[in-house]
Amino acid sequence: MKMLQPHFPGAAHWLCTMSTDPDPSLWPPPFLLYLGNAPDELSGKTARGLAAFRPQWCVGQFRGPECRISLDLPDMDFAQARAAGANTMIVGVANAGGKIDPATVAHVVAALDAGLNVASGLHDRLAAYPEIVAAAQRNGRHLFDARTPPATPVGKGHKRAGKRLLTVGTDCSTGKMYTTLALETEMRARGLAADFRATGQTGIFIAGRGIPLDAVVADFISGGVEWLSPDRHDNGWDLIEGQGSLFHPSFAGVSLGLLHGAQPDALVLCDEPGRPHMRGLAHYRLPRLADTLEANLAAARLTNPAVVAVGVSLNTSKLSAEDAARVCAEAEDRLGLPAQDPMRDGVARIVDRLQACFPD
Repeated sequence: MKMLQPHFPGAAHWLCTMSTDPDPSLWPPPFLLYLGNAPDELSGKTARGLAAFRPQWCVGQFRGPECRISLDLPDMDFAQARAAGANTMIVGVANAGGKIDPATVAHVVAALDAGLNVASGLHDRLAAYPEIVAAAQRNGRHLFDARTPPATPVGKGHKRAGKRLLTVGTDCSTGKMYTTLALETEMRARGLAADFRATGQTGIFIAGRGIPLDAVVADFISGGVEWLSPDRHDNGWDLIEGQGSLFHPSFAGVSLGLLHGAQPDALVLCDEPGRPHMRGLAHYRLPRLADTLEANLAAARLTNPAVVAVGVSLNTSKLSAEDAARVCAEAEDRLGLPAQDPMRDGVARIVDRLQACFPD
């Protein structure tokens, strides 16, 4: 499988296509971001990621009558979005199990009838709904399911050329994608060769390429990451988006396969201070930072014995500025690593440590 380049050709007159390969020419911007009836911020994280990192691609948002969040974009219906230049509607919501409910099916059909392509990051496939397929066919539009993975090999664990950084976390949704993208921005600003490698649906929409690891058959997870981050000979970095947590009973398998396949030279630990329990599991408390870091380093040593930790990324969005500074300082004291909130502080000191550990 070839690595896709993150470019989006202009819209044209297409035949209906249901894609299983993340070819960005099938879902080009500008985008209408679909929030449906999202009940909270986490449920709209895919749309929010696009609005934050690719604002130039986002012309508006569609919200249902029970939607409780906003991206601070213009509210539009499907015809208005098409008239404003949108080419694709991104189903930018996430829910337990990744289900497409009847209201979303009806909205997708309406978007297709308005002349929009539709791309979704849910586990349910757009192409599994006959009414959606029929609407795409009669309007000559594309459907793209980001969680349909390409064919990948079984992991081999052979040493690969180049350098790799992986973000890991105490839990799901602790800022691993945001941190990885912030690292890419900072490193490129310093003239370093660095490329974000997406492993989830939001990252795929942002990067225009990647692999949805949570939809890969277990035996092929590490091989999928090897495919995503092949040999690199330009002295640059592949910055690999982390998933899940080794301490989350539901998703630790994906996290472990990702660690082995990434063969990381460097790890950045991500956490949300004050989170009361593991996401979706009220009976599981979050692990300590030190325990999480050591477990990830131990697992990563299977395929790269020389792996090191270079920083801690803390999501302090629910804390005051004073409390945020305090928890960052406490994490630095406990772990001996630079700790920053990418949103408040950037990641400059983490990149400083990375460059100090890897001067060449």
